[in-house]
Amino acid sequence: MNYDVVIVGAGPTGLACGIELKKRGIRALLIEKGCIVNSLYHYPTNMTFFTTPELLEIGGIPMTSLNEKPNRTEALKYYRRVAAYYQLEIRQYERVDRISGEDGNFVVHSTDRLGQSLQTPCRKVILAMGYYDIPNKLGVPGEDLDKVIHYYKEPHPYYGLEVAVVGGKNSAAIAALELFWTGAKVTLIHRGPGISDKVKYWIKPNIENRIKAGEIQAYFHSRITRIAPAWIDVETPQGEIRLANDFVFAMTGYRPDFEFMAAHGITLDEESQKPRTDPETLESERKGIYLAGVVVAGVHTNEIFIENGRFHGEKIAAAIARELSTSAVTSPLQIQSSR
Repeated sequence: MNYDVVIVGAGPTGLACGIELKKRGIRALLIEKGCIVNSLYHYPTNMTFFTTPELLEIGGIPMTSLNEKPNRTEALKYYRRVAAYYQLEIRQYERVDRISGEDGNFVVHSTDRLGQSLQTPCRKVILAMGYYDIPNKLGVPGEDLDKVIHYYKEPHPYYGLEVAVVGGKNSAAIAALELFWTGAKVTLIHRGPGISDKVKYWIKPNIENRIKAGEIQAYFHSRITRIAPAWIDVETPQGEIRLANDFVFAMTGYRPDFEFMAAHGITLDEESQKPRTDPETLESERKGIYLAGVVVAGVHTNEIFIENGRFHGEKIAAAIARELSTSAVTSPLQIQSSR
């Protein structure tokens, strides 16, 4: 089946791109290697967004919340509702392996959850892949052990166990506090001099007070050098120490799939790792392939969030609509409420 556009990624930005294209009568398919808004699904179970509902909205559909700030469950429900309302074509649990062809005549090669290889022809491609799927590694022996966790979900399974949390920003602070409150024996390890000033204002004093009280052991200017099944080695300013350990939470951040982009002719700025794009259209140096969402920011993943990445869809859709021939674009589909 031919499509005008294939969107790689069905997160909030990918959904926003699909909506804006559909409004213009451009037939788009979203391919997502997990479930829709897969990154949000993998956020901590009890997470609350540090923003108001209206800043997460896409497609002109209001988002409601029981409180001033929405939580993960409310966000997942909202984006499902938006996808259903606009009747977006989404193939979930399908990994895009490569993109062949050229502008106007691309083929997206993918593998579905059954292992079947698929080829989807299209005229344009939008990469809205996000960055949450590739964690920044510690680069130490033992990091591949099952006890090392890069995605913190909830604290209950770690009650009474020795856990190390690596990092000093929001995700590390929240994980350390929740694990402590649930009865885990928490050690925080961070290469910096202390808890980051960027940690949310209601979290920072809480974690610092737990550290001052000795309830959470903290090692700053320190790093893990080796991970074993029952212990970890930590390099500290006072020398290397060995700590009993059951689990390691490596809250060291994530990065976009730079290798995938480079393999498809998308060049990156050497310092920032930002892909080179047209600022007006977000088209990459490989004509016909556009970038949307946090991948535009390179390693500066804190520059683009749902709040501003959602506007990329309108910019890209307008550019594609100008390029595609009116006669070759599928006619607008009537959008009806799914209620």
